[in-house]
Amino acid sequence: MHIHSLKSFLGVLLVCYLPLIGIVILLPSHSAGEQRPPMISPDMSLKEIARNKLHHGDKRFINPLNSRHYKDFSEVIRWKFFSKNEFKQFYKDEEVLPVRIDWSGVTDHAGLNITFVTHSTLMIKDIDTYILVDPVLFGLFWPIKDFTPLDFDLEDMPKPEYILITHGHYDHLDKQSLRYFTDTAQYISPLGYRDILEDIGARHITELDWFESHREDSREIMLLPCNHWTMRNPIAGPNTALWGSYLIKTSSGHTIYISGDTAYFDRFSEIGREFDIDLAIFNLGAYEPRWFMKKSHISPEDTLRAFQELGAKKLMVVHWGTFRLGDEPVHFPIVAIKRVMKQAGLSEKLVELKHGETMFFD
Repeated sequence: MHIHSLKSFLGVLLVCYLPLIGIVILLPSHSAGEQRPPMISPDMSLKEIARNKLHHGDKRFINPLNSRHYKDFSEVIRWKFFSKNEFKQFYKDEEVLPVRIDWSGVTDHAGLNITFVTHSTLMIKDIDTYILVDPVLFGLFWPIKDFTPLDFDLEDMPKPEYILITHGHYDHLDKQSLRYFTDTAQYISPLGYRDILEDIGARHITELDWFESHREDSREIMLLPCNHWTMRNPIAGPNTALWGSYLIKTSSGHTIYISGDTAYFDRFSEIGREFDIDLAIFNLGAYEPRWFMKKSHISPEDTLRAFQELGAKKLMVVHWGTFRLGDEPVHFPIVAIKRVMKQAGLSEKLVELKHGETMFFD
């Protein structure tokens, strides 16, 4: 067993399977926590699925968009020890790029802007309100290397009025980061995270089911379905809480779609017909090898497909460059999406933000 493989294996366990560093236990058998998705008619809309609670099971949630909604422990073993990694030769090209942000440019700008902070962490300024998405500000635990460590004083970062959580995997729900904002922020999450949020001292918590919204003045934040799963504690098993994407109708008049972690599914056109989306932000990363990742994370080619089906005006990708959670090197996703967008003649629709950079809307 190579030490690199062992470290990678432990990293996957820690991010996706284990609640505490240093505890190595076997995941319960696949059947122990599994509830099979219901049979969904192709004619049934996402809203009908949500209205009929077909994603609600017995004490856990079900992914009706996927026949297999979380990873069996044996598949992790197969991936890490019995499949060939086609990308190792490129790891030498990965760079550590500290993130420096001059927040004055963000705060001084009137209207709407979006800053790519790190991994899937976004800061959205909507006129005079700040929305922070999936804050993971202090890296992850050993042996996951942080290739984009923050190199600015967090006291300089605007304090968000809202914090959005897409799901409970450790690279998206980080208690240390969330705890940093408990005095002022309102936390918005899918169903099932109240205990975690109360444990860190959050005072204002809103849990949403699919197609439910939080509205304030002219702003609406809606949770939408996506093709994923979640787990923090292997004893409790998978999907004791929900996961989702967000649709933000901003006070500035623009609409932003945030995919969260998702595999491709055949309902993006349905979302696009209902909402006029100015910017679609997809989590593109940890997509290789496809046999293992395709039911959890979207590929560059399917990101293009989903973007086209959404009918969004612009595309941006995050979830790359920070943590190597799949086989592909951390810098590959942005290169790949640039390639497929160029091949489709859509390069002008790609918003290419590096970590620490900000997109300003007119």
